[in-house]
Amino acid sequence: MSTKDFIEKDYYKVLGVPKDATEAEIKKAYRKLAREFHPDANKGNAKAEERFKEISEANDVLGDPKKRKEYDEARALFGSGGFRPGPGGGSFNFDLGDLFGGAQGGGGQGGGFGGGLGDVFGGLFNRGGAGAGTRTQPRRGQDIESEVTLSFTEAIEGATVPLRMSSQQPCKACSGTGDKNGTPRVCPTCVGTGQVARGSGGGFSLTDPCPDCKGRGLIAEHPCEVCKGSGRAKSSRTMQVRIPAGVSDGQRIRLRGKGAPGERGGPAGDLYVVVHVGEHPVFGRKGDNLTVTVPVTFDEAALGGEVRVPTLGGPPVTLKLPAGTPNGRTMRARGKGAVRKDGSRGDLLVTVEVSVPKDVSGKARDALEAYREATAGEDPRAELFEAAKGA
Repeated sequence: MSTKDFIEKDYYKVLGVPKDATEAEIKKAYRKLAREFHPDANKGNAKAEERFKEISEANDVLGDPKKRKEYDEARALFGSGGFRPGPGGGSFNFDLGDLFGGAQGGGGQGGGFGGGLGDVFGGLFNRGGAGAGTRTQPRRGQDIESEVTLSFTEAIEGATVPLRMSSQQPCKACSGTGDKNGTPRVCPTCVGTGQVARGSGGGFSLTDPCPDCKGRGLIAEHPCEVCKGSGRAKSSRTMQVRIPAGVSDGQRIRLRGKGAPGERGGPAGDLYVVVHVGEHPVFGRKGDNLTVTVPVTFDEAALGGEVRVPTLGGPPVTLKLPAGTPNGRTMRARGKGAVRKDGSRGDLLVTVEVSVPKDVSGKARDALEAYREATAGEDPRAELFEAAKGA
């Protein structure tokens, strides 16, 4: 939409509402007309599609209080005869004395109008009069991804580790301008916005990064030799990063604002850290629980007793082993596992493994022989065979 179209089109008439219509009345009129002329309801009807575009354009201006105010002011100025279309209708000639002299209390070009036409049209077209091209948009910094390897204990308890990262940051040679003289010019294609619009049909438009300035809004007349005019250069830095307690192997942690710095006041990107966790010679992990296998003697398993169990980073705990505990049974030591997100801890799962000695001699052998004679009539595999027969 050109400035000329903006002034000459009567958007109130397009929506069929009076100039003093409320926001609710404008919204109601737009919805009614949009349903009537929507392309999906008028397939192949070019006139309906064109009408829908006009309705969408009118609502875009009148539905925004700020744009509507600027539109009303511009229409009021046009109605006073202050605007005269130039050759071909592509521009406007202005008599500042006629337009603003009375309003400013003076006449002629010395009327003292300070805002300029950029103040009237800037909000609608993302451009204005003198100096409007310097309003380049802030750019968010790049996201950075790094990896860190922790020991099993560090992953459970948390750790602060140094990370050396490489990222694109503002070039120091040209102060991030991309121009070796520090004076880049505003991109004429996007008028410094870094974006260009493209139609998508149905009266809607999308924006893409400007292909000429690559989204920067600026073009270097004399490209910096270090960054080749991009305004960004590769930089390395070391950062101390706190890895929270309880992280697991392969987990991806997001640290907001710890990525590459932004441009022109834009926010920094984020840092993503992929965690790798080493194995522990004693402990394993299942979710928020730690696991450990504890050997016990035959008499402890058969007669019961108390068993001391190691914990990760803390004193041992003592668990009561019931008489007749089978091999492979798992018991639970509560609160001795990994740290959860809410600060509580999981449990330590203790699996019993009956230890069988390789060599038995002396009194121990005599005792086992006596035990064998005493239990000669018992067959622990009898139920196994019965079950096999009935299957």
